[in-house]
Amino acid sequence: MACRHQVSTAADSIQATSVPVVAPEQADASQSLVNRWMVSADEARSLIEQGATVLDARGGLRFGEIEGAVPISWKDFSPTDPTSRGNLLADEAELSARLQAHGISSGRPVVVFGNLPRGWGEEGRIVWMLRSLGHTQAVMVSGGFQALTASGGPLSIVLDPSEVTFEVRRNDEWIIEKDALKSALGSDDLVVIDTREPREFAGSTPYGEQRGGHDPGEVHLYFKDLVDADGNLLPEQSIFDKLVSLNITPDKQIVVYCTGGIRSGWLVAVLTTLGFQAQNYAGSMWEWAAASPAEYPLEVE
Repeated sequence: MACRHQVSTAADSIQATSVPVVAPEQADASQSLVNRWMVSADEARSLIEQGATVLDARGGLRFGEIEGAVPISWKDFSPTDPTSRGNLLADEAELSARLQAHGISSGRPVVVFGNLPRGWGEEGRIVWMLRSLGHTQAVMVSGGFQALTASGGPLSIVLDPSEVTFEVRRNDEWIIEKDALKSALGSDDLVVIDTREPREFAGSTPYGEQRGGHDPGEVHLYFKDLVDADGNLLPEQSIFDKLVSLNITPDKQIVVYCTGGIRSGWLVAVLTTLGFQAQNYAGSMWEWAAASPAEYPLEVE
């Protein structure tokens, strides 16, 4: 039997701005989610009222709670080896079991919220992971926890363990591996985006990379440059203008990386929602920088 929790959270003064690709008004909002990985706080509330699973990806940046939301960490679905910890676990049965333990079911939408701009885009990483493992209705909330709790009254979250039936079916459309990226470098229709901090792009290694720098020929786009001070996505036209100025256009194949595929996963979620073809190199710098410098070069500014 489903158990319903009435949730009361204090609304902040922060208001959510609009996100790209505004959802159509319809009775069943989940029908419009196949190609959109990000939703507004209002649409997230609609999905939650319809029975969506709610995941809290804030980790150590949690302040305030939404009762019934399930805490989740990207680390629970990745290897522990320092050089491969950005990747997803290879064992699909293990992944399925861990996702089911978080209430994930194939036929039920999943709403993930985080804590931008303070966070690392963990909510986007979780959505990228779910989409890549075969879930077609996983979305993140623009503005995160603050937007979600400020957008209305109490939330009502339904938990029904009897309906948890998710099984991993990998979809490689949004994934690229190290050697495939290496082979693709230099292609005219490829754009590689480094979404880390400027100091990392220049060569600093604050997060455990074995070498510093960036892949030759790429562009730098810090992921937080696409959100406002409250963590809401910038207006669509502003984002398109910024992307075009960097030669990032919908006709290009886009690969995004960071340190361990977290920030890049978030950017892939945004780009996919906007209609771009984007892949996350989840191994990112933890993996690339641990490989042979001769075969996997980096440039330092």
